[in-house]
Amino acid sequence: GSFIIDELTDLVEEAVLAEFERLSDRGGVLGAMETGYQRGKIQDESMLYEMRKHDGSLPIIGVNTFRNPGAEQSDPHKLELARGTEEEKQSQLDRLRAFHERNRSQAPAELSRLREVAMSDGNAFEVLMDAARVCSLGQITEALFEAGGQYRRNV
Repeated sequence: GSFIIDELTDLVEEAVLAEFERLSDRGGVLGAMETGYQRGKIQDESMLYEMRKHDGSLPIIGVNTFRNPGAEQSDPHKLELARGTEEEKQSQLDRLRAFHERNRSQAPAELSRLREVAMSDGNAFEVLMDAARVCSLGQITEALFEAGGQYRRNV
């Protein structure tokens, strides 16, 4: 069993080093990001996976092989969406307002700390965790947009 593990390890190592070389040839990670190399690789691999899954060359138990013959055949393209009621929506908005009200004295300081750490290229994880205790996702997102701008995809 040891030989096969060594052989597989060598193959993985070889593939990883080859990918590092391709990244290096494109100017490193940032250079590759500018040309969309990583995004293209992810899309290509995703497309290959989906094609293999659909044509059956990649067997997946319960998806394209060994399916339950007794299961009802429903239309896979018919998707019923679950929508919240107006009452549920208002309840969520009321809870958000109450959360903002409870934390209105602490939130500005935490958001300020988060902006400072984000702008100074510091490690934002700890500050982000502290901010999440007293700030909503919308507040945190807005603070990060103020610090670093909003990502816009090059098309």
